[in-house]
Amino acid sequence: MRPSARCLAPGFFKRSLDEFKRLSSFALKLEGLKSPTKPFLLVPFDSPDDIARCKRMSDKDIGGFSTANLDFHPAAHDAPSHARFHGNISIELPPDQPHVQRTGYAGWRTLDRGFTIFGKSLWDVDLYTYLAIHFKSDGRKYFVNVQTESIVPTDIHQHRLYAKTPGEWETILIKWSEFVRTNHGQVVEPQREMLTQKVRTVGMALIDRIPGPYELSISKVWATNAGRDDEILASVTGAISGLPMSSSRRGDFSKPGVLKKEARGEYVS
Repeated sequence: MRPSARCLAPGFFKRSLDEFKRLSSFALKLEGLKSPTKPFLLVPFDSPDDIARCKRMSDKDIGGFSTANLDFHPAAHDAPSHARFHGNISIELPPDQPHVQRTGYAGWRTLDRGFTIFGKSLWDVDLYTYLAIHFKSDGRKYFVNVQTESIVPTDIHQHRLYAKTPGEWETILIKWSEFVRTNHGQVVEPQREMLTQKVRTVGMALIDRIPGPYELSISKVWATNAGRDDEILASVTGAISGLPMSSSRRGDFSKPGVLKKEARGEYVS
């Protein structure tokens, strides 16, 4: 019997071992019977290799002129290691492609994580309440995009990345239940619950269609229940928004209701 090409793909055995370790730890700690207290790191930007596991997108893919760059920056005295998503938004239409009627977007997302001996690698965040992001924004209208292994492959779940302190590092916690299902930029009805057991990719996009430069820095993306055992949340700098005041462990938590359902703009795959 010969191994399939999928089994011989780079990283297959490492991914399988990592998944075995995760499932073993999950079983030994009986985490399926209670809400986990530790954070579940999804997207670290600790090395250039983490950048290589992401895909950049812009309207340049359809003939437009917007640019999208994702660069790695090591930790410095005033910033953690992070990815810098930056470029320029253009709403100019390609002169030789009359079917293109709208441009002006840029984004990035994680690549599909490949296969293991247990099947396709997906994130199971069903036991977590929040998606947490440590970031620094220029204040423009960014969206967080989440893709799942859904029946409709082009569905994307979106939520605004609200910046409380533009120009400074901060952390936002978004309830998984507050994401809005969209398809090609349009809100889809009925709104089905996100398949949080089968998250494929996480990414961000700028879709305000305002010409000019943009810059967004992202340090980490993780799933959390925002308890005392979340060492990532305890270590990040800047304001933290998205938790009720009764749950805050710092004086700079935002007021309840800061997160609203909003999903408008261009779909970025």
